Amino acid sequence: MRVRIYQPARNVMQSGTARTRGWVLDFAPDDPRRIDPLMGWTSSEDTQSQVQLHFDTREEAEDYARSRGLVYVVQEPKPRKTNVRPRGYGENFATDRRVPWTH
Repeated sequence: MRVRIYQPARNVMQSGTARTRGWVLDFAPDDPRRIDPLMGWTSSEDTQSQVQLHFDTREEAEDYARSRGLVYVVQEPKPRKTNVRPRGYGENFATDRRVPWTH
């Protein structure tokens, strides 16, 4: 069985990086998805593709895959520089501003 090990990216709708520190192990689908003729829903009989295992480190995920005899592929995360302003949101209300802040 083939699995993928990766570090999840941050949510594009938020600026925070919560839940992006750990590593995830995903199982690849074995059966193709099919469309239900009555309702039009996409379904599959493969329940393993719904499983996601979370690990603190990459080594733990690799050890788990090796101990179970799984073929795994590791996707390296793309590093991003942090976007932190020096004074941040509080700068809008600072008393030592050079220019008054108004709408």
